Amino acid sequence: MTTLKIGLAAVRNPATVEERMAIVERVMLDAAAQKVAIVCFPEAYLPGLRGLDFEVPPADQARQKACLARLQGLAKRANVAAIMGMEWQGEQGLLNVAFVIDRNGDIQGMQPKNQIAPSEDPYYVPGGERRLFEIDGVPFGITICHEGWRYPESVRWSAVRGARIVFHPQITGSDFTGPTLTRWGDPDAPYYEKAMILRACENEIWFASVNSAFEYQESATTVIAPDGAPAAWVPYGEEALLVHEIDLARATGIYADRYRPEFYPE
Repeated sequence: MTTLKIGLAAVRNPATVEERMAIVERVMLDAAAQKVAIVCFPEAYLPGLRGLDFEVPPADQARQKACLARLQGLAKRANVAAIMGMEWQGEQGLLNVAFVIDRNGDIQGMQPKNQIAPSEDPYYVPGGERRLFEIDGVPFGITICHEGWRYPESVRWSAVRGARIVFHPQITGSDFTGPTLTRWGDPDAPYYEKAMILRACENEIWFASVNSAFEYQESATTVIAPDGAPAAWVPYGEEALLVHEIDLARATGIYADRYRPEFYPE
């Protein structure tokens, strides 16, 4: 395989889980029509990320299990893999995770958010594990929001193990207040898009970051090429399935391969 067609679901942030599931179904069928291999949804999309300026229903593991089962059915029906941001009850507390469901509707695994943002400490606990995933023979990693912005090690971990792309489910912005951005990568905008560039070019891999379609977004849903150039993005505030065919040959991982941890002893 020389290319991989990915989809990033820049979707609205509705009040109920049922509305969110209806959006998920629409996006998955749209992805199937466009022959997308894998779709990534924003951080904690089911049921929504706690600690922000919108209401999220109480934690309900039975509801989460039912949503995951519905998503498995959708993936199989559409023949499209999915990365879904969810919360999940772990042994130590509530986790912020991204589940990976393959084209057959089987659960490949989940990546928990390990570096929890200070504002999320009252709600979530770190998962403490990292793993690599695969779609159509292409290895990929996942880093979730804050850890991808502030902890480049979370991307390097996947890159040194052969990931050609790292997906980055995130939430930055609000439907109520915030900056009105008009130009991607504006020097006066928040730092997030600059961090996207770094995560790609410091490893020479693809980096795919997906945000909710807020009225006041602080970063755009974006695909970054291995040289750090923005390859495609969704205009701020717009709801869309961003489809981009990535050239796998460009993801050499050369800088990740040259990383020497022995040069940084404890």
